[in-house]
Amino acid sequence: MTALIALVGAAFYLFFYFVYGKRLEKEVVKADPNRPTPAVKLRDNIDYVPAKPFVLYGHHFASIAGAGPITGPAIAMAWGWLPGLLWVWLGNLFIGSVHDYLALMASVRYDGKSIQWVSGKLMSARTKYTFEIFIYFTLLLIIAAFMGVFTGLATTNASIGTASILFIFVALIEGVLLYRTKLSFSVASIIGIILLVLSIYIGYAFPFIKITDAHTWYIVLAIYSVFASSLPVWILLQPRDYLNAYILWVGLILGLVAAVFAFRGFNWPTFTIFSAVTVGGKPSPFWPTVPLVIACGALSGFHSLVATGTTSKQLDNELSGLFIGYGSMFTEGFLATLVITSIAAFGMQVFQGASGKLAEMGIDMNLLMTDKTYLANKYAGASNSVGGAVGIFTKSFGKMTTAVGLPENIGTTFAGLWVSAFVLTTLDTAVRLARYAWSEIWEPVKRVSEGFYKFIANQWVASIIADVLALLLIWWGSYNIIWPGFAGANQLLAAIAMITAAIWVKRVQKAKPGWQMAVLIPALFLWITVTIGLIWYLFIVVPSIAVALNKYMLGGFTVIMLILNFILVADFISGWRKGPLPEAETK
Repeated sequence: MTALIALVGAAFYLFFYFVYGKRLEKEVVKADPNRPTPAVKLRDNIDYVPAKPFVLYGHHFASIAGAGPITGPAIAMAWGWLPGLLWVWLGNLFIGSVHDYLALMASVRYDGKSIQWVSGKLMSARTKYTFEIFIYFTLLLIIAAFMGVFTGLATTNASIGTASILFIFVALIEGVLLYRTKLSFSVASIIGIILLVLSIYIGYAFPFIKITDAHTWYIVLAIYSVFASSLPVWILLQPRDYLNAYILWVGLILGLVAAVFAFRGFNWPTFTIFSAVTVGGKPSPFWPTVPLVIACGALSGFHSLVATGTTSKQLDNELSGLFIGYGSMFTEGFLATLVITSIAAFGMQVFQGASGKLAEMGIDMNLLMTDKTYLANKYAGASNSVGGAVGIFTKSFGKMTTAVGLPENIGTTFAGLWVSAFVLTTLDTAVRLARYAWSEIWEPVKRVSEGFYKFIANQWVASIIADVLALLLIWWGSYNIIWPGFAGANQLLAAIAMITAAIWVKRVQKAKPGWQMAVLIPALFLWITVTIGLIWYLFIVVPSIAVALNKYMLGGFTVIMLILNFILVADFISGWRKGPLPEAETK
């Protein structure tokens, strides 16, 4: 079964990339290799820098992935392996990949402007500013959350912390080799890969960075992300994410080959129950709560922020957009497929290895293996015995890689390093995006006091402000108060970006009616799903929260999201009815 699902998944993504994706490129986006991209036209060697397609692919994928395509599908195993897999595949094909690619190319046509700027252009100024503020707050949550995720990995595994820090220095060296020496791209790449492997080996064999205090890591991460988000992209962001791509491909190829050679059946239920315990410890109906659980693995609003925040400013040619925007989402979907495959085949074996802890938690291992309803209701608690969603994946992956002769502990450690590399990339990309959003929020002040605007929107000041605010959220663990509602916010961003793309396809690209519907119908389906999901969350999950402060903060945040949601859909209806627009008006 492992071989079947892995091979069918790979074939699914390859087929639809060349069939559906290529038609989107030709008939909807109408990509033109002779049209200069913003990276070429507005090159400033800070944010606007043309990158080689594979380099940019590495940045884009590592930035959008984070821990999302791993944690989401792993949590969704409470419903069984098939429901999550179907949502990943169909969500990728009809929503996620289309959302990412169109958001990227719309931004490219508007000089690398953000998705919120594009939405304001296509709908109204009100859309832009309400969207902007909401996005900024969401990015603060992302920064705080990924500080927490990385710290959780690094404090419990010195190898991850050591390899991650060494990798930063390797990326700095690679940036110099790629952009400030006369070495060929191939030679510079080979040197970078050798240094990357060396950093991973040192991290595994000689883990000398043994920081076990979470607050120390928070400060280290804050300082790092200020520099990483403010320095020119060629110094750290591009080379680090380029090398990340090799970690990605090794992991994906290793996972695919291991799944094929493992040739193991699934001992996980195909389907458990419709309302498994997932969100907030409450029975959660698969629809409409599935997009609140499986985010990046199928679709994610954060992807549009990356696509229009950093990637669109580095695209060297319009024909590279499909590989980077569309292809990265498909790659992420295949990663989610491997996550589901490995847990479905080896997850129960991982639980058996933690049977002692499970017994202490009052969880019956025999019932986990034989009673689907029991598994659905106890899975979330049981996974905590093995390190949560990330833990059950890394341990399942480690067991699967033994099929190709790799020791289980090495496979598990590699999977942990794989996750941490993506988390670190998402962290500093989110800070960079936050400073972009911050400068756009303050744009009205520019007309009154240009001097104050230059200060408040300065790249260093904006990055420091974002990090300080995120630290306030994470320092006492208070980001957990709002985090359960973040998944809804993230998917609301996806719905808004998809609606924006639908208007762009109609009014600017003037695509055929069939293609307009191919974008609009999934956008409306997503909007309806997320809206109902948020209403369910507000009335089912929030009232059950014991701490009054938590309850009112989460309830208030969800109400604000729903109000914003209906304002934006009203703006969408108005924008959809308007006539055609010129192809590029960037003022």
